[in-house]
Amino acid sequence: MKDPRDIIKRPIITEHSADQMVDKKYTFEVNTNANKTEIKNAVEQIFDVKVVKINTSNIKGKFKRMGRHGGYRPNRKKAIVQLSEDSKELDFFESVE
Repeated sequence: MKDPRDIIKRPIITEHSADQMVDKKYTFEVNTNANKTEIKNAVEQIFDVKVVKINTSNIKGKFKRMGRHGGYRPNRKKAIVQLSEDSKELDFFESVE
């Protein structure tokens, strides 16, 4: 069994994802090989909440240049997790003062 912290890499905090937190939708960057069931189990284990729905999207790495050398940024996967109405809210800013 995979460790849940290997599946969930980090939360993605942008203006759009902050607006979705009101509806109990949270955005995470996840392992590119993880499926929806693994993501659901990992979020439920780490945060002790009930997950209702998950939307995932694969993001292809962009081509970038450094002088005359070119290369691609890494591919990544994003998951938008919707919690149930009776679940507690996740607080990503509790250690920020």
